[in-house]
Parts: sequence; structure tokens; C-alpha cells
Amino acid sequence: MDLKEYSLPQHSMIGGWYIPPLICDTLITIFKDNKKLQRAGEIGAVGRPSPKVDLKVKECLELSIEPSCNDPSFIQYLNHLKNVLSLYTQKYPEIRNFDKFGMTEPPHIQYYKPGQGFKVWHFERCLQSNRCLVFMTFLNDVPKGGTHFKYQDLTVPAKKGLTLMWPPDFTHTHKGQITKKHEKYILTGWLGYV
Repeated sequence: MDLKEYSLPQHSMIGGWYIPPLICDTLITIFKDNKKLQRAGEIGAVGRPSPKVDLKVKECLELSIEPSCNDPSFIQYLNHLKNVLSLYTQKYPEIRNFDKFGMTEPPHIQYYKPGQGFKVWHFERCLQSNRCLVFMTFLNDVPKGGTHFKYQDLTVPAKKGLTLMWPPDFTHTHKGQITKKHEKYILTGWLGYV
């Protein structure tokens, strides 16, 4: 399936393609239908064995989805994510030289109320992490609610269906734009070496 590309500079090492909006709606429904499984957004902490909640850093609700989840909506999402990965690999063919990798940890659907967000600069490489790529899909349109990449000096808007992929290291330090007027839903996750 051909996915429309969001134009980003080649040297940014960030790729972006649009998945169908209907899939975004069904993922939001999964989040809303599983209130008992929602929890406060966690952050990884260097030197700590487990994640923690720190509302000064990250304020949201999140729902983990096991990679083995057989919900048809999630399976559709994974199929489109495979297409995004294929397109990203065409753009950056060196990925073909990676050791075998896949979804090794659960992705998260995150919900931010107006005024909430991931408030500080961060990157996705955790202590002893095997992550090799990050992916994120904006599940709704959020005016001035995108993601800013520090060293690329680039802000990607929160457009429904826009799925980004990038390396997890400090070179891609980023933070969310926080809007006081709109709620925001994203799905974010990681591909790691298996």
C-alpha cells in the first residue's frame, strides 16, 4: 500500500508517512474502552530498575498494548507500521545491515489533556536499551501540539495519521509542544534488537 509521505529533510534521519485516519479513531477507542488498564505516564530513569511517574517531566495517561495483541484494529495498525518501516528502510538503506530487530516492548497509547505533555528534552535510548528505532503516530490533529526535535531544529505538526520513525539516540533529542486548548492522543513505541 502506498502511504503519503510527509516531507522531511533527508539529513534529519526522521521519516514520516500518513496511515489511514480510521485506524487512528479505532486506536483511540481501544484507549477509551480500557480505562482500568490506563495508568499515569511513566519515564525511564537512568540507574533505576523500573520506570517512575514524575508529573514535572511527563503528565499523561497511557495504555500499553502487548505486541501479541490480536485486536483487529491493532493488527491493522501493525500492518501499516510495517509499510512505514519499509519506506523508512528505502529512504535509509543502511538499516538493512542491522541485526534482526522487531517489536520487543509494548507500544503505548498516550492521552494528554490540555496543558499536559512530555515537558522536557529527552531521547528514547534507555540504560542498557536494545532499541534501534522509534515510531510515533499522531492519533488526532492538535494545533501547535506537535513534536520538536532539538538538533534538527525541526517541529513536526500533530496531524492525524502522521507516523514518524527515527533513531533513539541523543542525536534525536525531542519534546512535545504543549497546548493549553486541545487534547492529544499519540501511539508511540520502539523497535529493538531480538
